Amino acid sequence: MGYSDPASRRIATADDPVRIASVSKLVTALGVMRLVEEGKLDLDRDVSDWLGWSLRNPGFPDVPITLRMLLSHQSSLTDDADYIIPLGETLEGWVNNKRVWDAGHRPGSYFRYTNLNFPVVASVMEKASGERFDRLMARLVFTPLSLDACLNWTTCSDAAVARAVVLTDGQGNVRRDALKGVRPACPVVPASDGSCDLSSYRPGTNGALFSPHGGVRISMLNLARIGKMILHGGEGFLSPASIATLIGPEWRFDGKNGETEKGFNCTFGLAVQTLATTRAGCRDDPFGDGFRRIGHAGEAYGLRSGLWIDRTNGTGIAFFVSAIPDDAPAGQSAFTAAEEAVLRR
Repeated sequence: MGYSDPASRRIATADDPVRIASVSKLVTALGVMRLVEEGKLDLDRDVSDWLGWSLRNPGFPDVPITLRMLLSHQSSLTDDADYIIPLGETLEGWVNNKRVWDAGHRPGSYFRYTNLNFPVVASVMEKASGERFDRLMARLVFTPLSLDACLNWTTCSDAAVARAVVLTDGQGNVRRDALKGVRPACPVVPASDGSCDLSSYRPGTNGALFSPHGGVRISMLNLARIGKMILHGGEGFLSPASIATLIGPEWRFDGKNGETEKGFNCTFGLAVQTLATTRAGCRDDPFGDGFRRIGHAGEAYGLRSGLWIDRTNGTGIAFFVSAIPDDAPAGQSAFTAAEEAVLRR
């Protein structure tokens, strides 16, 4: 299993929470579907209606952008101007930068995996509910599923904070969450002057703060519970129809309708990736068996992670590996050899 904290040599367990990186996007999508089922959100409505200002690609000013486009990475937003928006900045101001937009593709017509989609999604969720994203996700997802999980450590238990997995890079340098049992003094990216006063934050103005794209802290046992819920069609948490909507797919690579990141992304629903796509140019089969699986992968701060569900055989896996260098050896698929070593056992 290795160490949850290399400095103290604390042995890792399946109950230790870790920053699960982009698997967080799937978790965020669960919260979206809860609000859809409550009638507070609509996947196909212009998100400007909730934001209170017009979200438009300047190259396509007459094309509304919807939650379906954002969740399926077809919004025409990009990460070219970054997606980490500090406290004190607003999403509205951030997307006024023309660099965040793909000028060459109409919203809804082209796939580009983009983290910035999820600060927009979180802002819409905050506007629809009036709640701060970390607290909203606790109410909508973590508490109903009895998960000791959270965004940026704000709503996790003290026991979970004490078990935090320290993320290190391939050289052993600490990258995240060397907490030593103490919550971060500032759970968000501070303002430009270094301040961290969240008391005046207005929900809906900066959904990036609590990292909807990658900031979920959750153990593998609890992540597996999410997988079990999806495998069993929602288990009362979501309807089977909502689970089917999440899976889709909304997009399949046809050779020219998106960027696959060297064959990594070839089939996507609403923040749900499908493996393995049988098409030239697609290398999205880290298991090496050709079986169809749904879920999401994660990569950040020396970590690789994943939740993958085989609905045909009724099985799944939740995993992470850490201390992976940026130039990690490639696997036989578009995934790393380290991930394949776990998934092909």
